[in-house]
Amino acid sequence: MFYRASLQAAAALASLSLLAGCGLLSDSSSETDQQIAVGTTSSPSTLDPAAAWDGSWELMRNVFQTLVSFPTGTMSPEPDAAEDCQFTDSTSMAYRCKLRQGLKFSNGEAINAEAVKYSIDRIVKIKVKGGPAGLLGSLDRVETKGDDTVIFHLSKADATFPFILATPAMSLVAPSEYPADKIRDDGKVTGSGPYVLESYEPGNKAELTKNPDYKGFANRKNTAVTIRYFKDSAPMVDALKKKEIDATYRGLTAEEVVGLEDNKKDNAGLQIVETVGADIRFLVFNPKDPAAGKPAVRRAIAQLVNRDALVAKVYQGTAEPLYSMVPKGIAGHTTSFFDAFGDANKTKAKEILTEAGITEPVEMTFWFTTDRYGSSTAPEFAEIKRQLEDSGLFKITLKSAPWKTFQEGFTKGEYPVFGRGWFPDFPDPDNFIAPFVGKDSVTGTPYLTAEIDQQLASSRQESDRGAVSAQFKKAQEILVEDVRLLPLWQGKLYVAAGEDIGGGERALDPQTVMQMWELYRKASW
Repeated sequence: MFYRASLQAAAALASLSLLAGCGLLSDSSSETDQQIAVGTTSSPSTLDPAAAWDGSWELMRNVFQTLVSFPTGTMSPEPDAAEDCQFTDSTSMAYRCKLRQGLKFSNGEAINAEAVKYSIDRIVKIKVKGGPAGLLGSLDRVETKGDDTVIFHLSKADATFPFILATPAMSLVAPSEYPADKIRDDGKVTGSGPYVLESYEPGNKAELTKNPDYKGFANRKNTAVTIRYFKDSAPMVDALKKKEIDATYRGLTAEEVVGLEDNKKDNAGLQIVETVGADIRFLVFNPKDPAAGKPAVRRAIAQLVNRDALVAKVYQGTAEPLYSMVPKGIAGHTTSFFDAFGDANKTKAKEILTEAGITEPVEMTFWFTTDRYGSSTAPEFAEIKRQLEDSGLFKITLKSAPWKTFQEGFTKGEYPVFGRGWFPDFPDPDNFIAPFVGKDSVTGTPYLTAEIDQQLASSRQESDRGAVSAQFKKAQEILVEDVRLLPLWQGKLYVAAGEDIGGGERALDPQTVMQMWELYRKASW
């Protein structure tokens, strides 16, 4: 009996065709010898799963395997490299997986219980700052029994553990080629996923070919995929229109999405698939900064940010205001920030600062990344700067950096305020709170709060994940009091593709990671 949990997350994919009178077809082409080219503005920051807790998962999902995963249409983990997994007790303290027979890595090395233990243990041992070790906070130890059985002993009840094992960070790696105590950095991959990474040019492209030895749930509808990485969305859309690539994912600006949906003459032969999204954007305040460390300053900013104007001006309907770290469609969503601050109000913001003895305009620096969340990020921060400065209460300097530099900066605590995006590791409210609190916060800034820890611990004893709203409502009330994190908006995801490309409506899993094997070239129309 495999672990399942009832979730209230909305993950149905809604498709919208730009082709008049013609919808997306779900049947695959009878031809199997075909190649697909996909463009994205989100390039990997690492090729080693032990260091990845970001958009690097996009590539990893396709070249590595995890014990359990999310086949298209599922909302709870199903077997992948495992044949079967289940909790062995009623307290959710021990989780056992039995491996499929005959699995091997792309170098021919056998995948056995020891290889699984090695893969998970090295994540904890290396413990990359801002990396995925934070996901394994409930793991006590990994035990092997024979060649095919692995038991994960937990230090505390954690009903979300199967979801964690389904993340690409928990990918299985070949022990002979991945050091136990450091990150592999030779630009190569040795996995057992649906594809083999034939070649990789950082920031340029990745060439994937069908893995002949793959055994798992993926039904591959193409034989090879080229992923092209673009620094900006404009040349990516241009490449799509010129048929240099077949589809795009991540990075389209609102203007580009709206332009494609308008079905203008120069968009003939293109389609766009809209996905209900759970991705969010938010600001992170560094408590060690002289200004951002003051609660009154944070609360004043929360009182001034006009999300409606931000979404309308920058995102043109491709996003919606967010007043909770847990987005709409996920159990536990609230409107806690609106309940506390209401609409943007300059008078109330000034009162907050005055009561704290702050009478002069507060000078602050806001940071954002230039190549992770799409080309709309710069206009977004320009709008935030405008809103804050129009109040007369703030003077904002904007600075930016490429993701790798940006990530190094915020993990070292160098930025007073910075923007982060979050694509869910798994569709559960826990994943929109837990990663941002504790000493190993993914924001790089420790956020120690015993009250939230208590709520998380309580919720993790509940296997019915739709019944944890009370705990997460309380956790979000605490987040509002602290304003260490300020939610801004919740987005929608779009796959733009040529009219001859099928599978776009099935390609995104509940983690909003693209399963490249779902894409195919239609034989005929």
